[in-house]
Amino acid sequence: MAATGSCVFHGGVFLALRRDWMSSNGSFKSGPIGIPNARRLAVSATSMDQVASTSSPEITATSSAMESNVFGKGRFEKNHEHAATKIVGVGGENGSRSNFGWEDMEVRKSLKDYFEQSVELIRSDGGPPRWFSPLECGSRMDNSPLLLFLPGLDGVGLGLIKHHQKLGKIFDVWCLHIPVRDRTPFTELLKLVEKTVKDEHRRSPKKPIYLAGESLGACLALSVAACNPHIDIVLILSNPATCFSKSPLQPVVSLLELMPESLQVSLPYILNLLKGDTSRRPLEIVELILQQIISELSQDLGALSSHLSVLADILPVETLIWKLKMLKSASADSNSRLHAVKAQTLILCSGRDLLLPSIEEGRRLSQFLPKCEIRRFSDNGHFLFLENGVDLAATIRGASFYRRSQKLDFVSDFIPPSPAEFTKIFKDYRLIDLVTSPVLFSTLEDGKIVRGLAGIPEEGPVLFVGYHMLLGLELAPMVGQFFKEKNIILRGMAHPMMFVKVKEGSLPELASYDSFRMMGAVPVTAQNLYKLLSSKAHVLLYPGGVREALHRKGEEYRLFWPEQSEFIRMAARFGAKIVPFGVVGEDDFGEVVFDYEDLIKIPYFKNQIEALTSEAVRLRADMKGEVANQAVHLPGILPKLPGRFYYYFGKPFDTEGQKEELRDREKAHELYLQVKGEVENCLAYLQSKRESDPYRRLWDRLAYQAKHGFTSEVPTFEI
Repeated sequence: MAATGSCVFHGGVFLALRRDWMSSNGSFKSGPIGIPNARRLAVSATSMDQVASTSSPEITATSSAMESNVFGKGRFEKNHEHAATKIVGVGGENGSRSNFGWEDMEVRKSLKDYFEQSVELIRSDGGPPRWFSPLECGSRMDNSPLLLFLPGLDGVGLGLIKHHQKLGKIFDVWCLHIPVRDRTPFTELLKLVEKTVKDEHRRSPKKPIYLAGESLGACLALSVAACNPHIDIVLILSNPATCFSKSPLQPVVSLLELMPESLQVSLPYILNLLKGDTSRRPLEIVELILQQIISELSQDLGALSSHLSVLADILPVETLIWKLKMLKSASADSNSRLHAVKAQTLILCSGRDLLLPSIEEGRRLSQFLPKCEIRRFSDNGHFLFLENGVDLAATIRGASFYRRSQKLDFVSDFIPPSPAEFTKIFKDYRLIDLVTSPVLFSTLEDGKIVRGLAGIPEEGPVLFVGYHMLLGLELAPMVGQFFKEKNIILRGMAHPMMFVKVKEGSLPELASYDSFRMMGAVPVTAQNLYKLLSSKAHVLLYPGGVREALHRKGEEYRLFWPEQSEFIRMAARFGAKIVPFGVVGEDDFGEVVFDYEDLIKIPYFKNQIEALTSEAVRLRADMKGEVANQAVHLPGILPKLPGRFYYYFGKPFDTEGQKEELRDREKAHELYLQVKGEVENCLAYLQSKRESDPYRRLWDRLAYQAKHGFTSEVPTFEI
């Protein structure tokens, strides 16, 4: 959407307030902007229509003088083209590169910014609820979906301030602002948001609309989705207040409903009497509620008093009473509509939420919502989006919830990780790097073997085909090294169990695979392989799949490839280079002592294997042999003192110009056997050479690093 007729005032907030005051002919309607002291705001017209005439009188009030002062004179035509910088590097020739432009976004806003900008928004604030789009969200890639943020109790609309920049790269972000003195009931807020959703759906019927709501806003999002099951809505719900009946704030609302309105001003005093403490000042109970909110947000006790002062301006006692009453009605409304919600839903639950039993509520809602996933934040409080360490853009992408059309495309919808995201992901795998000191070798065009990845083709498409180590232990060090050394993202063809579960059971939660999806893993299908190669990506494929990763006793470094040459003709179609590789070291890490053949003979474990397998999507169900219909199980492994991991990438097979030749099944199979043979040669080479590595043992490597520094590269055998 374009910011038409915008006026940028001096200062540092730079919010583009987007009004919904368009007349039927597209001209700008007269209406109160409600921010006469907006010297630090950039204001622009938007496509939002006026709220229904049944709204409160404040919503329908007008002020032509204010309109003239803020917007200048003239009419504002609807314009939905976004005046933003085009972002490239997701698909196409750069499909394997991490050049998305995250680098300048690592410095994020703070809680202090939230309070400072809230002061600007609520100063002399008036008028009806309205949408605004932060200017920090002004540069996004083409065809980005719309994200509507629905605030919680505060109503300011700045709850995503720490996420604006990153979300603004991949979404068109609008935030709902509810003025402090506004008393629009929940039903009218529902109409406002619903009308916006319908208007935007008519404008872009093939794009999803995201509703991100926290607490009260989450209830609002659920009700909107229930009323519009025919619209493609994606819900992102943070600690939804659908469980308000179990909140410690619920007794306050019940008490309010029993007393006359004239007495509600003295509510804090009455609450003090109920607690047997008449020494507290009348407003102190309200202050305690606000302090509880602040305690979740800020660990800086020095800033507590200043933050509390601003929060008291955002939620004065009359507004807090109104919002608490609205919470109850919002919770009741959304709960009554849960059966009608068909939207794809991601629920974010905090483990230390002092205001709501959010973890318990997430489990309850997942039983009602058919397309629901949960992500838990065990160490966070109620105001999740304002806390440190939470990255909403990464959470949405990691859960595979980011899409720009009606169906998720794992290739075109993929957003490369930022350097900070990469560091956070691989922080969990640093121990593997430390104890295995992985060493990688590649082959140059002239056949020379070198340490490092200098022999890896820079330009795609490239198909890496190799051996799958026990439990896939080789993945993290390899993917991490490609990213660090070559800035290449290996798009792994992964088992569907990492993306979908046929039914709930004992398999790991899908959340445990979020980091793999963040790093570009896709479900292994012919269609996805086709799309990846056509986008010139660097693709990682294990023909042996689960059979190799869960091999039996004594089967280390044995390939279990299907008889069909599955990938050769696909690679030839796009002229891809096929890079064979081998990895050894699993037998230095652990030994299988209780395998599938042993487990299946014991009734308890047999039943467990059958149950696990029934939860996962079946692969190669129409095939026969070793790789067909692999059962899901966990073998018994005896750990060893960790040895070293070795990777060897052989000389690429170039299929450029062989598209027609490799259509012949016999010739394709011949190349397939050559690739397989080269993988076996890579394994044999590493098994032989590692015997002469003076640092194969853990203690020798640790001694070397203690002397030369733990970031130093440990030597290995001579090439």
